[in-house]
Amino acid sequence: QVQLVESGGGLVQPGGSLRLSCAASGSIFSISAMGWYRQAPGKQREWVARFTSSGSTNYADSVKGRFTISRDNARNAVSLQMNSLRPEDTAVYYCRAERVRTVTSSVPYDYWGQGTQVTVSS
Repeated sequence: QVQLVESGGGLVQPGGSLRLSCAASGSIFSISAMGWYRQAPGKQREWVARFTSSGSTNYADSVKGRFTISRDNARNAVSLQMNSLRPEDTAVYYCRAERVRTVTSSVPYDYWGQGTQVTVSS
């Protein structure tokens, strides 16, 4: 069984910074891509950033230039450094691991973390 655990959320003032981390555990053989999504109250979950297995990174326009995604393949982990935070960044942030293959099954599945709350407010 694969599990994703996020950490690092909290309350921060506008203009501040937070760093989110996510680690995948289990009998993992490979992960195609890892990324972050967020869901604000009353809104649909939206994609924030993605780090592929080839090393490419992509960002939503709303966070480009402010957020930086990084990945540690050896630890099956991904982080999101969030700078210049705005009230509209307030949301529950979710980590996603795409096309995960385990040592016991070559059938790929996607997995999600449980979410971590980020609140940007003065």
